[in-house]
Amino acid sequence: MKEALVTAVNDQINAELESAYLYLAMSARMEERNLPGLARWLKIQWEEEIAHAMKFYDFLIQRDAHVSLKAIAQPEATFDSPLEAFRMVLEHERHITSRIWELSELAADESDYALQSLLKWFVDEQVEEEDNARAAIDALSLVGDSGPGLFLFDREMGARTDAGQAAAE
Repeated sequence: MKEALVTAVNDQINAELESAYLYLAMSARMEERNLPGLARWLKIQWEEEIAHAMKFYDFLIQRDAHVSLKAIAQPEATFDSPLEAFRMVLEHERHITSRIWELSELAADESDYALQSLLKWFVDEQVEEEDNARAAIDALSLVGDSGPGLFLFDREMGARTDAGQAAAE
């Protein structure tokens, strides 16, 4: 692999781990607010982001490229409501989408077909990630930040299964 691509993939590993750290911090805030369903949803999101980082990690290992793990900054997980939290999620996922697109352009420019193949999965995944965040925002916009609607939404979000459970079913 060309060094520019190795550096870019290592940077993406870091971005995925930062995403995981952000979602874990957001999960903790939801636990503090006594919203266990939203906390569970965000914790599963944390697990997914770790899995995404590992896809890039494994890819570098398979390509006999150097993995360089960097420091992860403390996440900013301050929000006033679940709606604001999921607006943060959408904004963050859009940031990750732009990073994936930039990495895809670099892989195409460098004619790295193996990386382009891997990134196809991530492009599709980001469409799903943004859609999930928008769906949560739409629901929270309807139900508000308290009362029976939020209680039911929290319960619904808590029913999310993780990747391991979905594969077993």
